[in-house]
Amino acid sequence: MTGSLVAKLILRRSPLPQSRFILQRGISQQAAERTKDVSAEPPVLPAFDYAPPAYTGPSGDEILAKRKEYLSPSILHFYKSPLNVVEGRRQYLFDENGRRYLDGFGGIATVCCGHGHPDVVAAIVEQTKRLQHSTVLYLNHAVTDFAEALASKLPGNLKVAFFTNSGTEANELAMMIARLYTGCHDIISLRNSYHGNASGTMGATAQSIWKFNVVQSGVHHAVNPDPYRGVFGSDGKKYARDVQEIINFGTSGNVAAFISEAIQGVGGIVELAPGYLPAAYDIVKKAGGLCIADEVQSGFARTGHFWGFETQGVQPDIVTMAKGIGNGIPLGAVVTTPEIAKVLTHRSYFNTFGGNPVCTAAGLAVLKVIEKEKLQENAFVVGSHLKDRLNALKDKYELIGDVRGKGLMLGVELVTDRELKTPAKDETLHVMDQMKELGVLIGKGGYYGNVFRITPPLCFTKEDADFLVDAMDYTLSRM
Repeated sequence: MTGSLVAKLILRRSPLPQSRFILQRGISQQAAERTKDVSAEPPVLPAFDYAPPAYTGPSGDEILAKRKEYLSPSILHFYKSPLNVVEGRRQYLFDENGRRYLDGFGGIATVCCGHGHPDVVAAIVEQTKRLQHSTVLYLNHAVTDFAEALASKLPGNLKVAFFTNSGTEANELAMMIARLYTGCHDIISLRNSYHGNASGTMGATAQSIWKFNVVQSGVHHAVNPDPYRGVFGSDGKKYARDVQEIINFGTSGNVAAFISEAIQGVGGIVELAPGYLPAAYDIVKKAGGLCIADEVQSGFARTGHFWGFETQGVQPDIVTMAKGIGNGIPLGAVVTTPEIAKVLTHRSYFNTFGGNPVCTAAGLAVLKVIEKEKLQENAFVVGSHLKDRLNALKDKYELIGDVRGKGLMLGVELVTDRELKTPAKDETLHVMDQMKELGVLIGKGGYYGNVFRITPPLCFTKEDADFLVDAMDYTLSRM
């Protein structure tokens, strides 16, 4: 990219009348002032009272060489110079040289309590000392204690859990349960969605970059209610009409289920248009289907609500979860009503590691930490501050086309043309690399790979948020 093009796309200001600025952005004056000017010096990481011991393991180059030889070539890595992460504490990660980085990605929205949280670590260690694994064919209180605590966080009669090892497994099971319960095969999901990479969930996923050419039957993809790129803007009810059209013209008139994320994660932190889920749920229920809420990324307080579906005021029939459920421990779950759960008794269904005592002990510890440290409230407060500051950047740089999300599940979409919304994929990679050099790690997503995914541990502070935005500002100002 030429310097003149970059200057035209990024440094050109787009002034707005003050009234429109306040009305559209809702940005506090303080947030706007903080982002107005950038120091000639790069921003400095907030202070932190921990330094890791010297690392004596293999170097990043050695690890990368072994990855190339012994791991699947499908496994990719971020950054031109891959990061060798050797330790983590709270919202920070450390590389092989002891350098500290602000973790703005949280292991893909997975680390909610913070890296190495002492309460979660203690629960894992103590349970491992007592009993690392047996089987749910025997009794053990770890799994029932967690199931009871999990049920207390869900509305209505959502109280029966089946534990899995991942979000993919959870969504696979939820789709099968819906098909068994309704006697129908057809499932509706949304375009741009991601629900996993096994056979059934790959069918429900609706991005070609995540789909192999294998049989994926019985899934219909509705128009995505995307307020930024969608044809109906923020009118959720208009998008929901397509769900009815699919039922009328693509099925027998009855369906097994509708599955959706409340905020699409892999799809680029896309919030569903307001009013969409209530309308879609009503249509699906009238067609005899169940409503599945995929909370793998938006669950466990990340959005400032405990569950993402709460942002749209609906109550699903089945909830799937993983990632934040165990703060990084391999754990997932399907929670539904006692009536719906009975369908799995018609045959034998079993999961060797589902309900493992170490994993479920970790899950219970996570719930306790979220409550004790008020992480849901922190996600709302810090996330609102961070979003305000990102919106201020949006009005400073035309390269930023959209800022969206809730709590600490935020997205920043880069475009080279705001009118055409042309994806700025190369620029996204450049900014990510430069922010890493400044000490900030963020993710990327969206079909075009042009959306920053900001999903840090929920112990993130306002100082961390300011540093992240200052690093992005500093990078954009020097492109």
